[in-house]
Parts: sequence; structure tokens; C-alpha cells
Amino acid sequence: MPFIRTCVHRDTSAKQRTAIVEGIHQALVQAIGMPQDELFNRVTAYGPDEFFFSKTFNGYARSDRPVVIEITMRRGRSDAMKRDLYRLISENLQNNAQVHPNDVFIFVHENDYSDWSVGGGKFAMAIAQQVGPNS
Repeated sequence: MPFIRTCVHRDTSAKQRTAIVEGIHQALVQAIGMPQDELFNRVTAYGPDEFFFSKTFNGYARSDRPVVIEITMRRGRSDAMKRDLYRLISENLQNNAQVHPNDVFIFVHENDYSDWSVGGGKFAMAIAQQVGPNS
């Protein structure tokens, strides 16, 4: 169950925020085989005085509205899966949310099942994954 934190400029419309979340989610489903019902994405917003960044770091020209995506998930995905994930997120955001690829930052934080409790205050390793009713 990946948990996503997405940070967007505060002037990003609700429609564009939804397209960003959906683009990230579909890339996770396609690239790493995440079940469709595992959508957990916390969206926060920043103003110009709350996020400072280089518009030219690593040779990329960026706008003043980058989208920062942090994905926390269990360890074990291959580098090839991650490459596909990054590419698909970038393509989805460009095609469906009008976010230029140069404005997409993606960070993955990996951990183990022992680092999760996904409900009921229970240790994630002690419970079997439950599939939602629409799966």
C-alpha cells in the first residue's frame, strides 16, 4: 500500500489536483501492480514564500509551479519498475494535468511491512491484506 504525499502550488485548481492524483495513481497501478483500490494521496499546497527551489537544477528549466511527489512504499520494487513508474507519472501529469515533465519531482521512501499499521492499530505484518468490495 503506497502512501503518497503530493505538494502543488496553492493556485492549482481542484480539477488539476484531481488529475494529478489520478495520474499518479494510475501509474502506480500500471508500473508496480498496485491494486486499484489502494488510493492514499495527501495533497498539500505551497505559496511562493513556502517552497524555495532552483529553476535550473541539473539542467532542467522549471516553472514556478513544480509538483513534488513523495511515495512511501514497502521495499522490493526493481529499478526497472521504478523507472517505468517515474516515466508514467510524468507522462500522465503532462497529458492529463498539463504539468510539464520538468516540473515533476518524485521521491521514493522504502521501508518494510513492520513499519506500517494500516488500520485498527494493528501491526501490518500480523494481518492479511483485505481486498475492497469493488475489486
